[in-house]
Amino acid sequence: MKTMFSVKVISILAAVVLAPVMILAQASVEQKTLTGVVSDAMCGATHMMKDKPDVECLRYCVKQGTKYALVAGKNVYTLEGHEADLDKHAAQKVTVKGTLKGQSLTVESVIPAK
Repeated sequence: MKTMFSVKVISILAAVVLAPVMILAQASVEQKTLTGVVSDAMCGATHMMKDKPDVECLRYCVKQGTKYALVAGKNVYTLEGHEADLDKHAAQKVTVKGTLKGQSLTVESVIPAK
């Protein structure tokens, strides 16, 4: 009897503690529209290949496994999905719509910025 009571108390306490954490985790995911320059997550705003155009450095880094990124002001967001569209607009200013979680944006659409 005593063990069953302890299990119930522990279960209730776990639910009380974890509920706010789950709510915060869900709240941190939001739909966003961001405008910035398509880059890569390694270089961000400053490309490392000084003797090459930014677009060549970006494509080289992506081929090496780095993810696309969006440089929007002082922020660099890692981009997930729509790689063909991102490559088409490499090193160009675009508007990206998607789901933002932390510094990672799951891309839903990419269009040239006005």
